[in-house]
Amino acid sequence: MEKTLLLIKPDAVKRRLAGRILERIEDKGLTIVAMKMFRFTRQTAEKFYSDHAGKPFYEPLVKFMISGPTVGVVLTGKSAIAVVRKLTGKTDSSQAEPGTIRGDFGLSNRYNLIHASDSKESFDKEVATIFDACDIIDRQMDELICFSEEL
Repeated sequence: MEKTLLLIKPDAVKRRLAGRILERIEDKGLTIVAMKMFRFTRQTAEKFYSDHAGKPFYEPLVKFMISGPTVGVVLTGKSAIAVVRKLTGKTDSSQAEPGTIRGDFGLSNRYNLIHASDSKESFDKEVATIFDACDIIDRQMDELICFSEEL
């Protein structure tokens, strides 16, 4: 089983879409193993999006991510990263396929509802920014398992 990170961004939380997004994820067969609502600090948002530092959209992205609450979700399932990326749709909502989250609910490229890890390496970096090592639950055993520093 593979793990991935999904962020339900401030625009989706404000529009009260978190439940509908999570329903689609669970309907697909993925399992939620950690979830929390939080608000990014500037420092955490800059760290999370550090790969984009220096790009023209970096500062507006950081400002957007600190503008309101975000829901962070760790999911597990077979090919979870690829499955979630397919469910989310293209980053630019106007180009996202109907039936995807962005295709059905997205309003723009900048305010695109969700973030999904694009690789195992990205997941490892991103999840450590949002969750503590002991936040992930082993759903097969229905108990909290503290993993090492590297999830």
